[in-house]
Amino acid sequence: MTLLHTSSPSVPAPVAPGPKPKRRTGNQPQAYVFLAPWIAGAVLLTVGPMIVSLYLSFTDYDLFTEPHWVGFDNFVRMFTDDARYLQSVKVTLIYVLASVPLKLIASLLVAMLLNTRAASNGFYRAAFYAPSLLGASVAAALVWRAMFTEGGPVNELLDSVGLHTPSWVDDPSYSLWSIVLLAVWQFGAPMVIFLAGLKQIPRELYEAAEVDGAGPLHRFWHITLPMLSPVIFFNLVLEAIHAFQAFTPAFVIGGGRGGPADSALFYTLYLFQRGFEDFRMGYASAMAWVLLVVIGIVTAVIFRTARLWVFYGDNR
Repeated sequence: MTLLHTSSPSVPAPVAPGPKPKRRTGNQPQAYVFLAPWIAGAVLLTVGPMIVSLYLSFTDYDLFTEPHWVGFDNFVRMFTDDARYLQSVKVTLIYVLASVPLKLIASLLVAMLLNTRAASNGFYRAAFYAPSLLGASVAAALVWRAMFTEGGPVNELLDSVGLHTPSWVDDPSYSLWSIVLLAVWQFGAPMVIFLAGLKQIPRELYEAAEVDGAGPLHRFWHITLPMLSPVIFFNLVLEAIHAFQAFTPAFVIGGGRGGPADSALFYTLYLFQRGFEDFRMGYASAMAWVLLVVIGIVTAVIFRTARLWVFYGDNR
C-alpha cells in the first residue's frame, strides 16, 4: 500500500515593511529665500493692513489722534443713523444688478458674432476689445462725461431722432445709467473669455441638432448655453466682484460728490469721502469690512447655486 503525500501550497511569509523614504529637505532654505519677497509683501501690504483696518473699524479714529474704542457703534450708526450710507447701498445694488447682466449679455452676443467665419478677422476682435484696455481710467470717464453732458454727442444724437433728454450727468434720473452704460461698453474682457469658450464647443453637436430640425434659438438654448455655462459662471463671479468695487467712473462722472441728489453715490465713493475727506477713518474701515462680507456672501451664493445651472463635460 502506497502512501501518497500531497503537499499544500506554500504561503509566502509576510514581508516586514521597510523604512519609509525620507522627504528631501535640502532645498527648503532656498525655497524660502525666493518666497521671502512675496511673504513680506503679503504681510506688510495685505495681511497687516487688514488686521489694522479690522481694529480701526471698532474705533473712532480721525488720522490725527489716538484711536478711541467704540465697539460696534460704527456698524450700528451705518444702518440706523446715516441716510447717505443707505443711499450708497441702494445705488451700488442697482448698479450691480443692472451692469453685470447687461455686460455679460453684450459680451456674449459680440463673442457669438466674432465666432462666425464672416467676422473672425483679428481686426474686429481688437476693435471690440480696445475699450477694455482703458479699464476704469480717469481719461475714459472724462470723455464719457463730456459725451453725456448737455450739448454733447449723445444728447445731439437723441435730439435728432426726436428724443429730448436733459444732461445725463446733471439729472438724478439719468446720472447712474450713464455709468452703467460705460461699464457695459467695456465688455472686451468677458467677450474674449466667451469667445474662447465658444471655440471649445464641438461642431458635431450643432450639426446633429440641425439634422434633427432644431432652429437657431433651440440650438442656442439647448447647446450653446449649457456648454458655455462654466464660462458664464466664471465671468459672473469676476464681474460681480468688480461691480461692487467700482469707484473711478462714479468719482469722475459724479463730480466727486456722488452726482446730483446723490444719485451716483457709490459705496466705494462714500467710503472714500468718509475716510479721506471727513477723516472718519474708523467709520470708513467699518464700511470696508461690511463690503468685504457682502462680496463674500454674494460670491458664496453664486458658487452654491452653480450646481443647479452649471454643466460640466463629465456631468451625467
